[in-house]
Order: sequence, then structure tokens, then C-alpha cells
Amino acid sequence: MKTGAIVYVVGGESIIDEGFDMIREVRSLPIKADRVEVVSPIAGHFDVMDAWWMLIEKGMKRVVCMLAEIVNGSEIRLTGRELRLCG
Repeated sequence: MKTGAIVYVVGGESIIDEGFDMIREVRSLPIKADRVEVVSPIAGHFDVMDAWWMLIEKGMKRVVCMLAEIVNGSEIRLTGRELRLCG
């Protein structure tokens, strides 16, 4: 069964350092999934439903939503909270 992950980045948009590459930072996170989508006002999708639909459309049978935060304007860290999406 293919697994998809949504990384929902919350907070910190106002303190991001210049040259910060959110997509590269998310790819460096220890996420075990076949495909990862990002939800953030500055990169990726703007809402979880959009990212969820994209993963379902790409054949993912299980989708997990992970919360992440921007730390010090230059790093993304997973908060440890996960939501299993179903429907």
C-alpha cells in the first residue's frame, strides 16, 4: 500500500531568512512516505484538501498529515503531531 504524507507548515512566515528553500528543507526531514506534499502560505499547496486530493490522485492509499514549524527562520522541524486523513 502506497503512503503519502502532507507536511503542514505552521507559523514563522514573518521570520523566514532570505534564500530559505522550504521544499529542500522538507525533503531533508525523516519522513517515510512514497510521496510528500507541502502545505504552507509561501510554498506548495494552500490547504490540506488540495494536497490530499493530489496524493489520492497519484495512487496513495494511506495519507498522513504531519505538522511542522519553522525554527529560527532557516529550519523546518516536525512537531511530532500526526493526523491520519480518511474519507
